[in-house]
Amino acid sequence: MFDNGSRYITRGVGNRIPLDIQIFIWQLIEDLKDTVGEVDYLQVFDISIADEVEKIVRIIHSQEVPEYKKIWIVKSSEPCDSQKIFVIDDDTHSTMLLAEEY
Repeated sequence: MFDNGSRYITRGVGNRIPLDIQIFIWQLIEDLKDTVGEVDYLQVFDISIADEVEKIVRIIHSQEVPEYKKIWIVKSSEPCDSQKIFVIDDDTHSTMLLAEEY
């Protein structure tokens, strides 16, 4: 999973999620491949605002099989609304989309 090299984002992600957070999410998936080994086709990221003034967000990264959950606190380059993001891999490409776009 997530080895095909073709990555896409939806219009919603492009409009609402800062680029540095998008890149961080892709990197988390790459790191998961190196540490856990088995990566589910569906990666879930819950983004919430931890500190609006300092532009700090909390990202909860999870997958179902094998069960995995980790919380990250990161500073963003610009404000980011709370969102749920899915990254789905179908063996030909990987797509990052807002949960509401699914």
